[in-house]
Amino acid sequence: MELVGRSPHAIRMCICLTLLLLVTTGHSFYLPGVAPQDFVKGDLLKVKVNKLTSVKTQLPYSYYSLPHCKPQKIVDSAENLGEVLRGDRIENSPYVFKMREPQMCNVVCRITLNAKAAKEFKEKIADDYRVNMILDNLPLVVPYKRPDTDSWVYQHGYSVGLKTQYAGRTEEKYFINNHLTFTVRYHKDEETDAARIVGFEVQAFSVKHEYEGKWDDKTRLSTCDPHAKRIVTSSESPQEVEDKKEIIFTYDVEFQESEVKWASRWDTYLYMADDQIHWFSIVNSLMIVLFLSGMVAMIMLRTLYRDISKYNQLETQEEAQEETGWKLVHGDVFRPPVNSDLLCIYVGTGVQFFGMILVTMIFAALGFLSPSNRGGLMTAMLLLWVFMGLFAGYASARLYKMFKGTEWKKITLQTAFMFPGVLFAIFFVLNALIWGEESSGAVPFGTMFALVLLWFGISVPLVFVGSYVGFRKPAIEDPVKTNKIPRQVPEQAWYMNPVFSILIGGILPFGAVFIELFFILTSIWLHQFYYIFGFLFLVFIILIVTCAEITIVLCYFQLCSEDYLWWWRSYLTSGSSALYLFLYAAFYFFTKLNITKPVSGILYFGYMLIASYAFFVLTGTIGFYACFWFTRLIYSSVKID
Repeated sequence: MELVGRSPHAIRMCICLTLLLLVTTGHSFYLPGVAPQDFVKGDLLKVKVNKLTSVKTQLPYSYYSLPHCKPQKIVDSAENLGEVLRGDRIENSPYVFKMREPQMCNVVCRITLNAKAAKEFKEKIADDYRVNMILDNLPLVVPYKRPDTDSWVYQHGYSVGLKTQYAGRTEEKYFINNHLTFTVRYHKDEETDAARIVGFEVQAFSVKHEYEGKWDDKTRLSTCDPHAKRIVTSSESPQEVEDKKEIIFTYDVEFQESEVKWASRWDTYLYMADDQIHWFSIVNSLMIVLFLSGMVAMIMLRTLYRDISKYNQLETQEEAQEETGWKLVHGDVFRPPVNSDLLCIYVGTGVQFFGMILVTMIFAALGFLSPSNRGGLMTAMLLLWVFMGLFAGYASARLYKMFKGTEWKKITLQTAFMFPGVLFAIFFVLNALIWGEESSGAVPFGTMFALVLLWFGISVPLVFVGSYVGFRKPAIEDPVKTNKIPRQVPEQAWYMNPVFSILIGGILPFGAVFIELFFILTSIWLHQFYYIFGFLFLVFIILIVTCAEITIVLCYFQLCSEDYLWWWRSYLTSGSSALYLFLYAAFYFFTKLNITKPVSGILYFGYMLIASYAFFVLTGTIGFYACFWFTRLIYSSVKID
């Protein structure tokens, strides 16, 4: 792409500024293997609580939205921009451990439910909500063995409770998990007494605790008593959730030494349960796409080489009585298209998006955006989007000047506001819906203001700077002159129909990414970690190659049919893969997700619409630039009188 080669200094400045901003957001920047914390025996370990999550509703809630046991004072942890947008609400908890000092049957608190509290607990249990906690930046997990293999798999957080019935009865009851058995795994330093936390697991049980006499601070439970060596290992007599019921929350803590070193502690979390299928599928997809790319490139080079040499020979032998094929439309091929302003805006936005994705993936593949840094990925993407406004303005202004445009300020304003404006409008409506559900996923007013400030305060001025630089440069010269009177496009064969060829063109780019898309959707909507950015980067490269090649091939066929209206067609050909992405998202919704609430369904399709629109702009721009380079190349290679 032309703009990349033009301003390496601007790129370096942009990357340095982004790095600086990421560092200054405090704990939002993380390098794997940096800043471990050592604990000696008896050190206080403070467990933090995060949001309640459900794959059924996709609406997160703060931990204390339910009447759980509270510490004396609830303290919010400072969250970065990405965490707030994800709905994370990290707060302190009444669970406090001492390093390597096991505890049994610790009573956290005793509550008596009223009708409102019982109803809230029942709703969350019915919607399969899970409680998320954090210790030393490690999320709490429930380990379970896969039935098909002997490997252990981790599930995030423990269930609030379960909905089931007593043996021999049909009426369903709600039971709360009120006893937690924590396991803290640590790696001990051989030379010193210090240890580092490498695992945080839990088993949750529902127990109807019993005691004798009146309740006070010294009351001993008969159902869980360390002195009588009576511990909770099952949910045989579960605690029912009903109005006026008394619930006693208890926990055990055990410490286990582990061989896992601190630097490798995230490996178990990031382990993909079905990684073999995953790798095989991606490799298979890459091989097919590479094979197709090779075939396409070979056909194109051979055909084009023959065409160009034939045209040049005809000129030398003065046999060019009747020109045929793509050379015939040389006088119209660079005629500015209809709605050229809109094309400039979309190309500029696509360049901005391309820059953001590329730099984010490089950072992620190098390990800068580890999942241990919650919200880091989203924060980085937002900041990069803002800074890439520079290239958006530059690309749209260069193209606009080539189309003989004069009102560069108008095109700059439209580039700065059109795409983000559409996204912000959809996001605002979705946020209002989340707000209506009183979910912690709703972006607060302060954060919304910060987003608007980033957009208006940094992105818009940078788009203007880019546009100013781009418009001051001399216009891109066409390799051939454009005729004053446009020629008529002959009637096309059915397979060269614009709608048909555009829809066909989107299949191959979508085919290159759809397997990876499945894992990305699973990580977003089923709350799993996604951390194979190296492979994702490879898939992204394949996507670029595929978009470029399919657009060039279809553009070549179009020009051979004497149809010179290629500008918009080239953008829409590869951009149509976004339609398949949205259709696949709908297929995924009905086959893989168990979403029942209408609001949750609207949220899913709203966010997938944003993702598809962004994918359209990205792939469309790649296709456009490939076709732009190709047409300039072939028309500058033949002799034209």
